[in-house]
Amino acid sequence: MSRIQSQPKIKSKNFAYEHEAGKTAISKNDSLLIDSIPQLFWMHSHVCKYLNLPLRQYLGVMNISEQEFNLLHYIHPEDVQVLDDFLHQAIVVEHKFEKSCRIRNQQGEYHWFLIQAELENSPIGGFKISCTNIHQGMKIHIESLALLRAHADMLDASVDCIIVVDPDGIITHMNKSACENFFGRADLKEFGMSWIEILPQAIRKKAKKAMLDANNGKNSRFNGMSFSKDSVYYWDNVLTPVLDVNGKTQSILCVSRDVTLQYLAEQKLKQGNERDELTGLNNRRAFKEKIRKLYTNARDKKQKLAVMLLDLDHFKTINDTLGYAAGDHLLRILSKRLKQTLEGRAFLARLGGDEFGVIIPHVRDIGELNEIAQLILKQLEIPITFAGNYINGGMSIGCGLYPDDASDIVELMKCADTALTDVKAQGRGGMRMFDQDMFNAVREHSAQLNCAHQIIRNLTIEAYFQPKVCFKSEKIIGYEALLRWRDEHNNIQSPARIAAAFNDYELSSRISEIMQNQVFKQITEWLAKGLKVVPISINAAPVEFMRDNFAEIFLKRLKTHAIPAKFVEIEVTEYHLAERGYEYVIRALKKLKANGVRIALDDFGTGHSSLTHLRDYPVDIIKVDCSFVQRLSEDKSIYAIVEGLAKLGPLLSMDIIAEGIETATQLQLLREMGCHIGQGYLFSPPVSAQQAEIQLLKRH
Repeated sequence: MSRIQSQPKIKSKNFAYEHEAGKTAISKNDSLLIDSIPQLFWMHSHVCKYLNLPLRQYLGVMNISEQEFNLLHYIHPEDVQVLDDFLHQAIVVEHKFEKSCRIRNQQGEYHWFLIQAELENSPIGGFKISCTNIHQGMKIHIESLALLRAHADMLDASVDCIIVVDPDGIITHMNKSACENFFGRADLKEFGMSWIEILPQAIRKKAKKAMLDANNGKNSRFNGMSFSKDSVYYWDNVLTPVLDVNGKTQSILCVSRDVTLQYLAEQKLKQGNERDELTGLNNRRAFKEKIRKLYTNARDKKQKLAVMLLDLDHFKTINDTLGYAAGDHLLRILSKRLKQTLEGRAFLARLGGDEFGVIIPHVRDIGELNEIAQLILKQLEIPITFAGNYINGGMSIGCGLYPDDASDIVELMKCADTALTDVKAQGRGGMRMFDQDMFNAVREHSAQLNCAHQIIRNLTIEAYFQPKVCFKSEKIIGYEALLRWRDEHNNIQSPARIAAAFNDYELSSRISEIMQNQVFKQITEWLAKGLKVVPISINAAPVEFMRDNFAEIFLKRLKTHAIPAKFVEIEVTEYHLAERGYEYVIRALKKLKANGVRIALDDFGTGHSSLTHLRDYPVDIIKVDCSFVQRLSEDKSIYAIVEGLAKLGPLLSMDIIAEGIETATQLQLLREMGCHIGQGYLFSPPVSAQQAEIQLLKRH
């Protein structure tokens, strides 16, 4: 579209022409040729004016004359002014032009056309216009532009930093958030810089790996951190490859989300999940995570790594006697001391209850572990008080060493636990390093416990009785009740095969209950038969005193069977009195003695008791251990000790009983030094209740 005349003097921008000088119709052949082309065609000059058939059909102007036709009437209102201005400029400078605009068809619908105009460079002027339908392509183009604009708006509206990079890592687009965070301005329009180079130095290595994965068509993700003034920001970075039809990465979408608040919340939650509420130490969860990391480091660097498992001895007794508040107080104080002691040297955690775990990285040698163990053990030597009472406690430590003892974490923990079990089985207290022989001991320990459970379940426990004999009268003056049990072949077995059970409170207490009831029932039967019943001593395992109700339970059973206290004795070993918590034992023994039950100190000479302490113990009887009796004729010092004890007994109002007498020589030596009572195979082995009854009948 242009003015008919090309001269600059024409001022009007109206497409209606003001004069028609020299108009002439085109030939029939030319019209047929022009009508055959698919484009809309309009020719307008002083020489010739013509609208081709496709144009007339499209516009619905089959009968309109060329002089009446004005294309501008069919142009979309939004395109009229732009097109008019464009044509006017073209007329002035006299050149060809192309312009897209919308033209209305006979149905009143607008379609996009590419208008191409050729201006005639002649005195009379004129133009030829062809309109090519580009509606479908333009529609797609407009929709694409709208979509891109919408996407761009969406990207700019996002608080996430969104960056588009090419496969080489060069930035092609950034949204406003990214521009602000990386460059401090939101209006940045020019890109082309390296994405890796604008990232903090600390995360570039991870970013390069993520970029490599994205170039290989994989989604990738990594965490990052940035600094701004005094603040630290944490980012979650996700790289998504955009693939072409061949599956090759043509661009990469990098989305960085600020997860600072989430990170801090997670860290706080994690800290809560990894902290023991009572002590403030790391908990089992944190311990597992830490040992995994330290193990990996030790393995990669070929270093030694040690694990110690700590267990408080008789902690349950403290809870039962002083209350749970006292137990909690002990744990808090001990935890504080251990934390201060091990700070910088080891990782400390409370694993649960009274159990702690210690991880020692890059261990130099066993000496270092022994040193650390001694520092730990000393923390309980410092007095701890609660409500005016001293809390006495001991500790057992088992230790395993990687790679000396184990090849992985599971084995290392098992080794430490095995060592802990071993130290407990050996009497508790101190530290034990793992060795392979312990596995055999563990298996044996487990077998003994299983056996104990079985004989309790099957009720195969029996009480046997070994006489105590007066040397002068050679008469039975008492019995010691001894545990025996029958195996699957009905053979009598000794307690040695279930020794581990006597270090387990529940098992030991159950066995003790069975033995006491059997003895009390037997005494009741003998009394009913009119036999001259002698006092019968019953052994108590040290573990039975873990709860401060031993005396009460014993006396209740005695009362239930209606047995006078003079017929029973309780035997305890020196071990009872050497253990931490012995005050509970002393209290129980005093209560028993106050109710008429005599107390015997068994295995004297094998423990840590001294003669000077005897007067402080509520003891009525001292039993000289059989190992002393067997060495009387060989060791003068042993002879002197036993002789001194025999003379001291009457002064302390205590009976002295020699155990394990097997020969007449031993008996003669004991008589010579002043001993009056003894037991052993020389007189009688342990016998069944029926056989003991026969022995009692001989006293009549």
